[in-house]
Amino acid sequence: MARMHRGWPGPGRGPGNKGQGRGGWQHADLPSASDAPAWVRGRLPEEWFTEAPEVTVDREEVLIVGTLPALTEDFEDSDAGRADRAAAEAGRISRFREQTREERIDIARQAEHRYQRKVAWGARIGDTEELFTTLSVPVMTRLRQPERVVLDTLVDAGVARSRSDALAWAVRLVGEHADEWLDELRTAMAKVDELRGRGPTG
Repeated sequence: MARMHRGWPGPGRGPGNKGQGRGGWQHADLPSASDAPAWVRGRLPEEWFTEAPEVTVDREEVLIVGTLPALTEDFEDSDAGRADRAAAEAGRISRFREQTREERIDIARQAEHRYQRKVAWGARIGDTEELFTTLSVPVMTRLRQPERVVLDTLVDAGVARSRSDALAWAVRLVGEHADEWLDELRTAMAKVDELRGRGPTG
């Protein structure tokens, strides 16, 4: 079961051993990534982040998300001030992304060789978080890592035999517990179809 690690280094488990991985890897042949948080700790420049980055691992990807130093500028407690703060935070993340690009590429190459998984990056500051290059892996639809972790949890817990089964299970669960909402949605869609077929009048 893939787990999120907060700290230097933190516990973890390697990937499961079912199915076929990206690039033709069998999951049973993938090296364990349980030491990935510790490896990242030793490899990252200390000045990049204010605390240990979150390192999340699944069967395809190692995702590294770090916290940048807080902004020192004061912003008004108003809608305009909050919008300015969000823009400044986004700009700071963009600057970090550009300034560290070459070194992040080099670190990613080393980690991909070590763990045989793609490496993605992200950064957060204040209330703003941005992921740079995360994978979108087909599992009957295109899912990113947080959704894949949910499916892998269901598989590892024995609730489902595969990601496809887990996705079908989740869809059934939504259908069972959201009947009223789905009925309202279908009614609204039928109304839209009716109006579309009728066309404008007058």
